[in-house]
Amino acid sequence: MHFMCQAIFLDRDGVIIENRPDYVRSWSDVSIFDQAIQAISLLAKLPFKIIIITNQSAVGRGIISLSTANEINQRIIKFIIQNHGRVDDVLVCPHQPEDHCSCRKPAPGLFFQAAQRNSINLSSSIMIGDAVTDLQAAQAAGIPIKYLVRTGRGIDQEKRLSNHSINSYSVVNNLLEAAYQIASKSSLENK
Repeated sequence: MHFMCQAIFLDRDGVIIENRPDYVRSWSDVSIFDQAIQAISLLAKLPFKIIIITNQSAVGRGIISLSTANEINQRIIKFIIQNHGRVDDVLVCPHQPEDHCSCRKPAPGLFFQAAQRNSINLSSSIMIGDAVTDLQAAQAAGIPIKYLVRTGRGIDQEKRLSNHSINSYSVVNNLLEAAYQIASKSSLENK
């Protein structure tokens, strides 16, 4: 019997780093939330894989190359590791919406890829994002626990949630608040 892990999936822009209306094009555009770094170091102590799932349509639009997108992600991860966190995998959808791919959130493709690559049980995993599409993708992938953070696009997106049938989600101020909730539930379950 192959052991299946639980994962915490994190959206990147608006959750870990500041969202930019004109896309994150280089390292100089990256502004990492202090609370997110604290949150990830807290989550790193829990028995979950930590996986970043991010739409990067700037690649599909020809604004940046996939290698630049990957390099930015690697530098973010390096910073997280230097601050006592960890990231076990990163999956990027490089397509633009018009490509109608199966990986761009709200499609669940990246979650299925991550599950396969990392032996993850999606039905006991968690998604944290700043957009309705993050929650929709998680729901389509069978992920039961979903958090919408109010950072990034979250406050604006929170107003749109009532227009969508998304079950069992929580709205929190930021990634750190979600991390505290997950950590306290995790410690109760392991008592």
